[in-house]
Amino acid sequence: MNLSSLSFLRKMRSPNRQFAVIGLGRFGRAVCGTLNSLGYEVLAADTDERRVSQALTDQIAAHALQLDTTQPSALKEAGITDFDTVIVAIGNYVEESIITTLNLKEAGVKNVVAKASSEIHGKLLDRVGADHVVFPEHEMGCELARSLTSPGILDRFEIDPDHSIAEVVVPEAFDQKTIVDLDLRNRYELTLLAISQNGQADKFEINPSPVTRLQSGGLMVVIGSNKGLEKLPV
Repeated sequence: MNLSSLSFLRKMRSPNRQFAVIGLGRFGRAVCGTLNSLGYEVLAADTDERRVSQALTDQIAAHALQLDTTQPSALKEAGITDFDTVIVAIGNYVEESIITTLNLKEAGVKNVVAKASSEIHGKLLDRVGADHVVFPEHEMGCELARSLTSPGILDRFEIDPDHSIAEVVVPEAFDQKTIVDLDLRNRYELTLLAISQNGQADKFEINPSPVTRLQSGGLMVVIGSNKGLEKLPV
């Protein structure tokens, strides 16, 4: 299961299935490619003609334009201001990122998701009206630290600062114990949502029976307290 992308992609829901992505660095390309593979129509834009050409060659966007997005007239002529959701994936050029975000909000774009490279950058994006600010480098760093310190937790999506959904390897201590015997809710403040056993990592049983016996090395998906996750013997 891939839980890590939920936090970002849930902010970009659109009934029109169309998105504009401004900035074709690694982050912007990843957003374009993911949205495109999910069947959404993507318009990509960047000031660098080579990046625009590469996006078209790699087929990560239906349309790609070389554009100076700090100019309100350029955004309007390109039709970007008609999109319900625009992702500003400009991280290294703070001034360009802020001006672009401001232009989009002043043009009436309903949902602007902006990438920030620092806490100050994020605060400035908030000030000019960004609807959602994301810190991909920070989030990746946190995820790496968790994977190194808790290798048994394979994937994790934070619902809020205190609660998460996580995919966890069933530890040896849980081997051949039933779900009811483990009493995850009282012992760890966790609820078991699904399990995958017998080496079938791509097939999960949702809401398994309480008398099901878990197998060490299998997978379980749980939801609940972050403190409880840290207490698991993984």
